[in-house]
Amino acid sequence: MTEQARTMVSVAPEVKAVPETVTAAFDEFMEAFEAFKEVNDRRLGEIEQKLTADVVTRDKMDRINRAVDDQKKVLDQLVLKKARPQLGRGGSELSAEVVEHKAAFDAYVRRGEENGLRELEAKAFSSGTGADGGYLVPPEIDTEIGRRISAVSPMRALSTVRTVSSAVLKKPFAAAGLSTGWVAETAARPQTNTPQLTELSFPTMELYAMPAATQSLLDDSAVDIEAWIAGEVDIVFAEQEGDAFIRGDGTNKPKGFLSYPTVAEGSWSWGNIGHIATGVAGGWKSTGPSDTLIEVIYALKAGHRQNGTFMMNRKAQGDIRKFKDGDGNYLWHPPVSAGQPASLMGFPIAEAEEMPDVAENSLSIAFGDFRSGYLVVDRAGVRILRDPYSAKPYVLFYTTKRVGGGVQNFEAIKVVKFAAS
Repeated sequence: MTEQARTMVSVAPEVKAVPETVTAAFDEFMEAFEAFKEVNDRRLGEIEQKLTADVVTRDKMDRINRAVDDQKKVLDQLVLKKARPQLGRGGSELSAEVVEHKAAFDAYVRRGEENGLRELEAKAFSSGTGADGGYLVPPEIDTEIGRRISAVSPMRALSTVRTVSSAVLKKPFAAAGLSTGWVAETAARPQTNTPQLTELSFPTMELYAMPAATQSLLDDSAVDIEAWIAGEVDIVFAEQEGDAFIRGDGTNKPKGFLSYPTVAEGSWSWGNIGHIATGVAGGWKSTGPSDTLIEVIYALKAGHRQNGTFMMNRKAQGDIRKFKDGDGNYLWHPPVSAGQPASLMGFPIAEAEEMPDVAENSLSIAFGDFRSGYLVVDRAGVRILRDPYSAKPYVLFYTTKRVGGGVQNFEAIKVVKFAAS
């Protein structure tokens, strides 16, 4: 057997069962990362000695890099699953009003009986009571959907979230503060300039899902209808929200931060997102690629930088995982424990698959204080309208939630542009 053949056999991926616990998944992830560092160090050594890396070494590194991504994905899914609380809670923990609402809602979902919900929402002076508007989901389901969305969508988890009772949230914002000045003890105090306020408007848009069930499923008393509705709705809501908060165009959906105009950081002005160019169209500089990351970090003011988070998809993170500093230390570090994010130059990384892949002029990496920079607006309540007629023999559940969002502080978010300038 040739040396190359022996090498190829040695790098054949080991088939492993999917780990069942977070600890096991974390251990396998760390093993994969250690293997990645070993092979990447060999690749860099070959480049230094021969100006090019061996084909076998490059293939092995790419394969291990993908394995690291796969292990991280499995770890994230297990952590998410573990973090999800159970819907069912003992009746002794619930108030009489909540128990009554849950029972009336269950009767509405299973049998279409509206009287109980009509009376309860009429007593609560609910403006949405009626056959056309549907009925409010009980608090337990409403809370559960929101909690799962927070875990799935990194933008919702990182941003400021406001709950409103109206269709639009208007937020005044002072782009510049008060003018100040030094004066002597007995000198006159001239009037300072009045700060200019900018009014930002965040309308809420309707997000909907329409799961279907057979009447036999609804008649089955063993089925947890609340858990079924939450399970059907939460993931699709989270996917739609996550995409809109990042790339939404603002038409019938929230406006994502990548949809705002961008300008070079040196020409930044309010209303725009500042960008740092990599210097290469669709890629990184061959020497000192990490300089761009340092620039984007220090493009943020210190008050925002201390709360900064990187946001990118897995492919972009796979590229950055290879970067080292001048002392040979890796810039990307794995999570310190299960459930924690990986870090880049000391700042956490939020993985968002909605971020674009690296391409010419793409905005594939963001760095910012998203809590200050982006606002998510939730209109209170999730509503369900039962429709047993439109798709017989199925019963449709038209579930709606009103959500808005947009940038509230243009200083707090910067992006990396993969362009020459």
